Amino acid sequence: MVFVNSMSDLFHARVPLDFVREVFEVIASTPQHTYQMLTKRSLRLRRVADQLDWPSNLWMGVSVENGDQLNRVDDLRAVPAAVRFLSCEPLLGSLTGLNLDGIGWVIAGGESGPGHRPVEEDWLIDIRDLCSAAGVPFFFKQWGGRTPKAGGRELEGQVWSEMPERVPLLAS
Repeated sequence: MVFVNSMSDLFHARVPLDFVREVFEVIASTPQHTYQMLTKRSLRLRRVADQLDWPSNLWMGVSVENGDQLNRVDDLRAVPAAVRFLSCEPLLGSLTGLNLDGIGWVIAGGESGPGHRPVEEDWLIDIRDLCSAAGVPFFFKQWGGRTPKAGGRELEGQVWSEMPERVPLLAS
């Protein structure tokens, strides 16, 4: 499992589309790996999706930190990724109205670092329950705090580490 450009955003407006294509080509040429890619620029992702050759070993996700960002989920649904996932981390508000149609995985967690903002347990439980009802794997990453591991990973007495099934490799 390879997380692509964790400290940047491949779908930023200043990243040339040809560069994005080159990254996708590298992903396609290494099918022994599964790649995860995350963006906050869901509108650009949606706009260029049909101009990209989507490798079967690429999981595409969008960040959804509060209800104001639910439009990103609709943008993600429009891309032909093998797995479409949501990163609700840091979760900074309720995601009331979240629709999981076409979504294959949800990661949720609190913020960490100096000045972290607390996550509400009810927000996490609502997402977990929605995932359970929709048959979508749920991964609770952390409560957050001054350090990422400060609050642990248990939600209602359980560690949630569900993952989508890996997409089988295509025969050469």
